Amino acid sequence: MAKIGLISDTHGFLDDAVFKHFADCDEIWHAGDFGSGVADKLASFKPLRGVYGNIDDQQIRVTYPEHLRFTIEGLDVWITHIGGYPGRYAFNINNEIYANPPKLFITGHSHILKVMFDKKIDCLHINPGSAGNSGWHKVKTLIKFSITEGKMHDMTVIEIGNR
Repeated sequence: MAKIGLISDTHGFLDDAVFKHFADCDEIWHAGDFGSGVADKLASFKPLRGVYGNIDDQQIRVTYPEHLRFTIEGLDVWITHIGGYPGRYAFNINNEIYANPPKLFITGHSHILKVMFDKKIDCLHINPGSAGNSGWHKVKTLIKFSITEGKMHDMTVIEIGNR
């Protein structure tokens, strides 16, 4: 079993609540737009996987890819910052997601928390919203879940305060 803390769109701000809520996680996944200093703080706390976002500088882009695809606990995962969502995937994602769909597709960028199942490709889409102070969202959010034998369970949406 793997316990995952999912975060996105921090834009250089990392709320102390993240450390409390992700204390029992095995890994943290960041869906882009880290901003300055966030990746180092998270990586020194827990193992970190992530992708760069449209606001990230060259230092982040050298360390974190645009797309990250991997298998964990038997679950095929694809993380990218700008990916769209079921029925409205981003242009550069569309062909690949239909040709070779993952079981879990994670995006950021919109600052809109979404958990949607795409029946067409048998894939769960998650956007954890935004945990930073920049943007139009009103509440900072995180998501936690566990993965066991290729299945996700115990998903929790966490509100960590107003922007």
